[in-house]
Amino acid sequence: MRSIRLKLPVFACWLLLGVVSVAVHGQGPVRAKVSGTASEQRVERSFEAARKSPLRLHAWLEQMPKGADLHVHLSGAIYAETFIEEAVQDGMCVDVAALALVRGSGGDAPDRLKPMCVAPSVSAARALTDQKFYDGLVNSFSLRSFVPSAGVSGHDQFFATFDRFGGLKSHSGEWLDEVATRAAAQNEQYLEIMMTPDFSAAAKAGYALGWPGAGLAGLRERLLASGLKDEIAADVKEIDGDLRRREEIEHCGQADATPACAVMIRVIYQVLRAFPPEQVFAQTLLGFEVAMADPKVVGINFVQPEDAYMAMSEYHRQMLMLDYLHGVYPKVHISLHAGEIAPGMVPPDGLKFHIREAVELGHAERIGHGVDVMYEDRPQELLREMHDKHVMAEINLTSNDVILGIKGVDHPLTDYRAAGVPVSLSTDDEGVSRIDMTHEYVRAAMEFNLSYLELKKMVRTGIEHSFLPGTSLWAEADGFGRANAACGGALGVETPSAGCAALLKGSEKAAQEWELERRFSAFERGIH
Repeated sequence: MRSIRLKLPVFACWLLLGVVSVAVHGQGPVRAKVSGTASEQRVERSFEAARKSPLRLHAWLEQMPKGADLHVHLSGAIYAETFIEEAVQDGMCVDVAALALVRGSGGDAPDRLKPMCVAPSVSAARALTDQKFYDGLVNSFSLRSFVPSAGVSGHDQFFATFDRFGGLKSHSGEWLDEVATRAAAQNEQYLEIMMTPDFSAAAKAGYALGWPGAGLAGLRERLLASGLKDEIAADVKEIDGDLRRREEIEHCGQADATPACAVMIRVIYQVLRAFPPEQVFAQTLLGFEVAMADPKVVGINFVQPEDAYMAMSEYHRQMLMLDYLHGVYPKVHISLHAGEIAPGMVPPDGLKFHIREAVELGHAERIGHGVDVMYEDRPQELLREMHDKHVMAEINLTSNDVILGIKGVDHPLTDYRAAGVPVSLSTDDEGVSRIDMTHEYVRAAMEFNLSYLELKKMVRTGIEHSFLPGTSLWAEADGFGRANAACGGALGVETPSAGCAALLKGSEKAAQEWELERRFSAFERGIH
């Protein structure tokens, strides 16, 4: 069992939360309960009764407010069945050996059910009449039915899926609708979705200019002068068009608007990190510029396998890029995949610095995954630093299991919580993993013995650490016991006071936090 020295002020904050988890004799976390409100005590009893059956617990948690999903990749969130349907609509072909989408040699066919496919490829429409072929595509595009074998791990299958459905043309507006619709059905209200708008011109300019001898500032100036500004406008148009298409599908603002319209979506600009520095810097600069130009783009993140050769060998240089660009664009938020690696995947030295450099050099306000934290140099010191700086860990339980083989007592969720580091659950790639957010809450409750109050704190933490602008509803960072003075009294009521209404009008973050409290109040009133 790992031991952690606790500072009294942090421990006192946990008592205010209502529940403390500790590890006993190497077993799972055991809860020492402290009373919440009478309403919360009633809900806690109902939760404990539901916990006796994972099926009942899933039904119970599906209706619980879940706030935000802050770590979700758009294409990875889409289920394989959607990709197959769209491939047929687009008249695509399938490489039978690879079970991957490809385009026909003659381009798009006039008849979507008769694409011009050349052997050994076949029409994607074959899946509509061949169940075995259909099942094979679903398995190829996801982790369904996958069993690790010699030389093929869950990590390999997971990342290979993106190339297999990657030939499909963009249906981003439809994909945003699918994700928002699924979120609404589970009582989620806010999504920060990672997307990769076109960056081909930026990459081309980066390679043409080469790696700088004059430093990053000079390279930035040359990139902006090379036509990158034109791509900024194109990316803003692309993103805004996708968001408008989603609203059109959902009939937002009309009498027949779907429940998905109530889910607010913001975009995280994702940068591909497993490439040479010329491309990575150019795309990162583009991402910062787009975030400055479009308020719907609330931050940036680096993606692709962290254990890939270029990602590992270039990691420190990429953090230096972020250190420089953060100084130029201090208002752009940064969340970073860091520590999504495990023993055996990389040499031991590769586990020792990624999270720390993401926080200290990369200026990350949130860490995605953070699985290797206890293998980093001076891990207790790093946890204290994350606690003191209020750096949140985005926890992806199923993803960490299927990709890294890390779950249960080997997962650092307990260590993060024991150190008072803010944590919130997220889905990562729910389509590829064949899960949803409710599944992650069930898993957290069952594997880590978490109480209703502990889950409720995670939900609040998600909205608190969103990149939405404005003052928080809460008086203290990561403290949910006392509201901002303007909103004292009952939270989430239909008609807030005049001072509170003014705060909510001027702060998107506080408005979402108020809506979350309204949902919790309604949910708890309905529990008997």
